[in-house]
Amino acid sequence: MLVRIVIAIVLTVALQFILLEGWLRLVAYFVVYLIIGYDILLKAWKGIVNGRVFDENFLMAVATVGAFALAIYEKSGDYLEAIAVMLFYQIGEFFQSYAVGKSRRNIAALMDIRPDYANIEEDGKIVRVDPDDVAVGQTIMVQPGEKIPIDGVVVSGESSLNTSALTGESLPREVGEGDEVISGSINMSGLIKVRTTKDFGDSTVSKILELVEDSASRKSKSENFIAKFARIYTPAVCYGALALALLPPLFMILFKGAPFDFATFETWVYRALVFLVISCPCALVVSIPLSFFAGIGGASREGILVKGANILETLSKVKTVVFDKTGTLTEGVFEVNALHDRDDKDLEERKTQILEYAAIAESYSSHPIAKSLMKAYGHSIDRTRMNDLKEISGQGITAVIDGKAIAVGNEKLMISVGVEPCHCHTAGTIVHIAIDGRYAGHIVLGDVVKATSAKAIADLYRSGVTHTVMLTGDAKVVAEQTAALLGIDEVHSQLLPADKVSRLEGILNASNGDGKVAFVGDGINDAPVLSRADLGIAMGAMGSDAAIEAADVVLMDDDTMKIGKAIRISRKCLRIVWENIIMALGIKGVCLILSIFGIVNMWLAIFADVGVMILAVLNAIRAMYVRKI
Repeated sequence: MLVRIVIAIVLTVALQFILLEGWLRLVAYFVVYLIIGYDILLKAWKGIVNGRVFDENFLMAVATVGAFALAIYEKSGDYLEAIAVMLFYQIGEFFQSYAVGKSRRNIAALMDIRPDYANIEEDGKIVRVDPDDVAVGQTIMVQPGEKIPIDGVVVSGESSLNTSALTGESLPREVGEGDEVISGSINMSGLIKVRTTKDFGDSTVSKILELVEDSASRKSKSENFIAKFARIYTPAVCYGALALALLPPLFMILFKGAPFDFATFETWVYRALVFLVISCPCALVVSIPLSFFAGIGGASREGILVKGANILETLSKVKTVVFDKTGTLTEGVFEVNALHDRDDKDLEERKTQILEYAAIAESYSSHPIAKSLMKAYGHSIDRTRMNDLKEISGQGITAVIDGKAIAVGNEKLMISVGVEPCHCHTAGTIVHIAIDGRYAGHIVLGDVVKATSAKAIADLYRSGVTHTVMLTGDAKVVAEQTAALLGIDEVHSQLLPADKVSRLEGILNASNGDGKVAFVGDGINDAPVLSRADLGIAMGAMGSDAAIEAADVVLMDDDTMKIGKAIRISRKCLRIVWENIIMALGIKGVCLILSIFGIVNMWLAIFADVGVMILAVLNAIRAMYVRKI
């Protein structure tokens, strides 16, 4: 395309300095016209043959061929207008294809994360196999510089991972034995062995590519409106141009006594051709989808996957954001926050003994609380010190450690062993401990709030969100404490998954159409709520597959700060869409009216069509630049 444009410009300029007359001049200009416009003529012909007559190709073909015909009839030798219309139209098309290509490259960069192979060990040698052939639980090796092909857990080795293609985060992530890793990350340093936890088709990288590929098929209301508008608008302006070419001269012939010859029609035919050039709807048809495409591409580069233009449009209207707590606003891991004796006082001098007994008693359990106790203890555990271990479902554990009867659990366990527990006023999960039938104290565990959660909530308000809500299954005192810490307006606690859906229904009804309601979650129990909300936002790095599948927007690095950014990206995109609609319709409307009265010539018509399209396309490109939003 660019080569043809350059050749056409060079030849057109050259013809201005070469004195050619008659048919030789016509042939020379017509050759230039075919060089720059043969594909438009071909598309217009195919549209006529296939019954799709009224499109921008037909308008350009009729207008330029008509301009040639007028120049031949007038014997003026001025074929420049016809070539200029086609040349500038193709320049506009080139800008469009460049913009689409650049936006596609942003999204195509994601395609580079697809791994081509996986390494497995056979007979002491590293063998490359298709990732689809690797079973769940099989160990693969990832060497420095290679992409992790399948989600899994590191079983040996340490390394730094580049996750920028997935999350938009430029800082490397350090991993070692026991850490989860996601496919698509690039191993930057050491050799690591990874035990796979998913099939290749269910891994993060495959899910991302599915989401990106599906997003193009979901059109926004604005895009659907423009498509319907073009189907009605284009035939209307064609009939309008035909009426402009025929009705005024026929009126002059019938009522003014004008002669019935082409001279009477000539002025009005020219105005009709100008009318056709101005009316071409390509500025809208091209720039509106391009704006959404650029917005989706820019967001994906920042680690925000939006599943379609319709989602981006909905995101721009969000006024209420509802959060799950665990794993979304908090890390989803327990941490020992405090130790209290029977009088609910700090117990620093007995901290080691209580933690030690609690950690030993819980050492056979895989429960998150047990892991947190062992982590807080921080020493190796000698299980030979313990015997007579009994786990009481729903209560806790009893055991004999160092010859002492130990009970570790909730208040029900304490009562069952004849010990009166002390009530703790600190919010959190309480683990009570009794030693030899005497209450020793309790350990307070709390879910760790993410470092960015408070900033994310404040950022949402700056982004135009007016109300925030937290829905959680946690105890009321814990939920209210977390909500107060983060600055959340409304909180509902002790909810089952079905209760969350009911609460969300109430929030949706209360909104009364005043803005959209978004729900943010990560767990498999959040999938029903994500589906029910106007807009579902899921944590993509460690969120469940069900949540990611049900969501409309996926945050690839689980950073809640990206929610406000996603809203601002969507609003910038919609603002650009409306700028283009108003600019295109405004300029074209004025020029169409002026063309009827002969005030606008073909050169101004070229600006009204191609100039507006180029301006709209350049404006649409701005939607992909979102890093500083």
